[in-house]
Amino acid sequence: GRHSMLPRHVQRLGRDCISHWNGSQILALNSPISSCMRWAGHYPPWASFPLPIPADFSANWRLPPYLGPWRQFQNSNWHLDNYTQSCCFHLPNPSMKSEGEEPLTKKRRLSGQRDTSTAEEETNFSNKKEASCLSVAQNEEKHSSKKGTIKRHWEYFCQQSRTMKISENKESDQSNKESEATFDFTVMSYNILSQNLLEGNSHLYKHCRQRLLFWTYRFPNILQEIKELDADVLCLQEVQEDHYRTEIKSSLESLGYHCEYKMRTGRKPDGCAICFKTSKFSLISSNPVEFFRRDIPLLDRDNVGLVLLLQPRFHCKTNAAICVANTHLLYNPRRGDIKLTQLAMLLAEIASVAPQKDGSFCPIIICGDFNSVPGSPLYRFIKEGKLNYEGLAIGKVSGQEQFPRGQRVLPIPIWPKKLGISQNCVYEIKRQQKEENTGEEFEAAKLDNTQEIVVASEKLSSKLRHHFKLSSVYSHYLPETGVPEVTTCHSRSAVTVDYIFYSAANDDTAAQPGAEDSCHGGLKLLGRLALLTEKDLWTVNGLPNENNSSDHLPLLAEFRLIER
Repeated sequence: GRHSMLPRHVQRLGRDCISHWNGSQILALNSPISSCMRWAGHYPPWASFPLPIPADFSANWRLPPYLGPWRQFQNSNWHLDNYTQSCCFHLPNPSMKSEGEEPLTKKRRLSGQRDTSTAEEETNFSNKKEASCLSVAQNEEKHSSKKGTIKRHWEYFCQQSRTMKISENKESDQSNKESEATFDFTVMSYNILSQNLLEGNSHLYKHCRQRLLFWTYRFPNILQEIKELDADVLCLQEVQEDHYRTEIKSSLESLGYHCEYKMRTGRKPDGCAICFKTSKFSLISSNPVEFFRRDIPLLDRDNVGLVLLLQPRFHCKTNAAICVANTHLLYNPRRGDIKLTQLAMLLAEIASVAPQKDGSFCPIIICGDFNSVPGSPLYRFIKEGKLNYEGLAIGKVSGQEQFPRGQRVLPIPIWPKKLGISQNCVYEIKRQQKEENTGEEFEAAKLDNTQEIVVASEKLSSKLRHHFKLSSVYSHYLPETGVPEVTTCHSRSAVTVDYIFYSAANDDTAAQPGAEDSCHGGLKLLGRLALLTEKDLWTVNGLPNENNSSDHLPLLAEFRLIER
């Protein structure tokens, strides 16, 4: 008597309990489905044939005998697409923290709570009755675009900053008188998460729905972020080579970028890319850096860097250049010796590219994933230009682990002399090999392959230095509460490891203390795209999510080139 509106033969199907449905789950006809969420028991497998509309499915249904035993469907990886092209499910949008959890709709039923979404779904159904039925994927995207997005705001340090307003036409600004004396531009650093690394580290993404992890879903989201933020210079990490060759490069070129790419030297098929708007810059030189050295056992990792020297197109007073570097340092928290050596190699390349005719360095921007946290020895070395590493444990260099395993300290020196880089992180003049006699060469051959023997330890310095006065675009903590900002957030951790460092001009009020004595000229930080806290990100189920398709956030800053 409860379902007298249904045909008699349909009522007979619901006498025994096989799977329970509530009234918020609606069936509609004659519209194909592009995708459906796979969760055993969330919808009955027999629902692939047409049914009357509307219908109340709060009754219990038995699987029709002509569709085979229930166990076949229970044990199979059933998907609606395989069974029908003529009907469309519209399901409530259950919130799931991980694929192993049950939808909230089922939890409410089991706890005796009433499903409050029923009335809303019925209203939605009546509205959709007049139009064509939407697929599950389309409905989920519309739902997430409203509820699954966190807005990031701009933080300005200069009232004259204009180019950070995305809706504003930046090209028209360059034609006015003010821009003749200044050159403003934006820089983004973004680890876009290589698909190969994602699939090889699936334990980091247990909180994500499976469909959100496919490259075909992720790349349009990433490209849309790049379009909306519209940076003049892009520094991208974890750019997979085949995706770069087939999709990424052509897509960015269609947006007006010129792309330079350096792939890692080992088995992992990703690398670093620097892309710049040809309307703002021209390329002077492109300088890839390989951190792998076959002849040095310490440098057995395949990380890379890329250093570009760019010429601003709209700069009228001088022919000042800007040096932009991008890298992705080794992840391993227990190999601080390798991290510092890789960083020294990158700094040495910058020091060889950035000098100007008068002996000073041109303005420098260093972006990347440094796999080191704020305040760590490696971070302080970048900002302060010096580091005394005597007695420093290798596992504490990056600060990634609160309680690092192993207390092996950094050797003095960290890297062997044949690397050709001094403790000041510049390339040495290679005259020593010619001056060595055969006896010295014989003694050198006896050195251990893994560590250089220190003969006169009192003459060796444990102090590293570099010649750049660098500031960080971000302060890494919310000024009001002191809560840490994060640049990456997945199942295992949420920390800051991505940075944009720059050589600050003397009048840059946003620069951190210690950068005021930078070389003549430099960059003034005008604004930045604010970062988020871990709590903020978990309100949208961490990273990646419906709208943010990497496990890192993009960093974005606007600079003004200051005349010397």
